[in-house]
Amino acid sequence: MNTDYRLPTEHSMKRRSDAHDYSRKGVYHITISASEALRQPFGRIAGRLDRPDGDSDAPHVELTPVGRMVAEELTGSIRQYYPMLEVIDFVVMPEHLHFLLQAHGDVVSQNGKATHLGHVIAGFKYGCNKRFWAMTGRADLATKSPGTLTSPAAPSSGAAVPSGAVVPPSCPAAAGSVLGDSVAKKGAAEKEKLPPLFEKGYCDVMPVDAAQLATQRAYIRANPRSRLLRMTNRQWLQPQRLTVDTAVSLPALHGYLQRECPRQLTAEQFSSISSRLLQAGGHVQCDCYGNLELLRRPLLPVVCHRADAALFPNQKSRCLTAAASGSVLVSARISPSEKEIVDAALLSGFPVVLIEANGFPALFHPSADRMDDCAAGRLLLLAPWSYQFRNHDESVSVPFCKTMNCIVQAVCRQKDTWWKN
Repeated sequence: MNTDYRLPTEHSMKRRSDAHDYSRKGVYHITISASEALRQPFGRIAGRLDRPDGDSDAPHVELTPVGRMVAEELTGSIRQYYPMLEVIDFVVMPEHLHFLLQAHGDVVSQNGKATHLGHVIAGFKYGCNKRFWAMTGRADLATKSPGTLTSPAAPSSGAAVPSGAVVPPSCPAAAGSVLGDSVAKKGAAEKEKLPPLFEKGYCDVMPVDAAQLATQRAYIRANPRSRLLRMTNRQWLQPQRLTVDTAVSLPALHGYLQRECPRQLTAEQFSSISSRLLQAGGHVQCDCYGNLELLRRPLLPVVCHRADAALFPNQKSRCLTAAASGSVLVSARISPSEKEIVDAALLSGFPVVLIEANGFPALFHPSADRMDDCAAGRLLLLAPWSYQFRNHDESVSVPFCKTMNCIVQAVCRQKDTWWKN
């Protein structure tokens, strides 16, 4: 373990919360990924974007036999061995799965021993591994299980490879499905050096209220449609790096901040801001996600100042009138007034460019509404920042917000007072 406090912290969604007892009741949004070596073993995306949810041809995942097996283990074995646990929603995607697992009481194994979420997930993964190995033809391992609980629905020894299974021919197998305390300590995959079905670890998110739970359920159910959107509009629905030159140099930005917020700006704050900004050729650059063609249209900055609060109705009217005439509104959407203007524009179907407060990670997924707007060509997200893990309640400084407003005006090549003229 690296204990050097000088090195940056490596954040990971696979880290568990030190403050939470994972043996207690609660709701968990679990994400487990398939092994990268297997590519897409669980299925493929099918359907049509123009079909509504619930329609037989709406976006969905056509599962392979391996994917159907994983769904069976998820909805059957976990509840069978842990009656206090219930999978209340799930989706099996081509290379990963999401599920909401509700613990109605403390997690206890069949032998009455108190256990926790990690043991349950390890048991589920091992049970899937055994059936996966059996499906790919390694019947010789069917009796080499260290586990204590075997699924009665497991395939028999010597099972042939089902048609359509997306697995490498060299993968070994073992019959049976195991969920028990021993699997978390030592599995046959490690013991026999067998290729696993899943990568190590898992991600968990704990919804804290009914609203967050509803958001998580909607996210899970929208996964196939979101994937098909990205596949259909591939050029818009993936981060493109260093694609927009703002023409803002660090000295120019420093001068701007000294004029806008001299009392809040410190050398330490500017150093922190400049270290996160994307730079090339002496200028601040932006990564983008969405319709880059929007930058070819007339651009107007939307920045609302407290000093102009009394004039807000006029500013909003001017902005929406300009948007209706073909201009594209550009904003960091920081203040409530800026959010009101931008949201009204999007609700009216007008195109918008948003400056993001964080960079895009390698696997970037905006909200469902934003993805729909990006796919439809109505939205472009620009990020002048490198990605940085941030807590949801982390506040931002005035110089940070002013930097984003500077980028807004630089992208538009126009001052934010245009609406007063």
